[in-house]
Amino acid sequence: MMEAVQANSAQKDPRSVLQGIDGSNKSAAKKAAKEFEAVFLNNMLQMMFTGLEEGGTWGAGNGAEAWRGLLVNEYAESIADAGGIGLADAVERELIALQEASQ
Repeated sequence: MMEAVQANSAQKDPRSVLQGIDGSNKSAAKKAAKEFEAVFLNNMLQMMFTGLEEGGTWGAGNGAEAWRGLLVNEYAESIADAGGIGLADAVERELIALQEASQ
């Protein structure tokens, strides 16, 4: 059980989202770019919340770290769904450009 919580709250390499993407499928490129942005935002937000005092939203119990990871993940996905910070658009353009250059 604890391994699942740790795996869920562990930071993910944003580049891993882009591996194996079919560049000829523009909707897949868009989805991958949006997921890349969400993972990037998750990593950034995790760093922002590191070192905050115990308590507050998550409490100070044993599960506080897991709940913080889940909440930060939801924040990241919500920001990406709402248009993000413009990273997904840039990544999508690059994926499409790479696909066009490979043809």
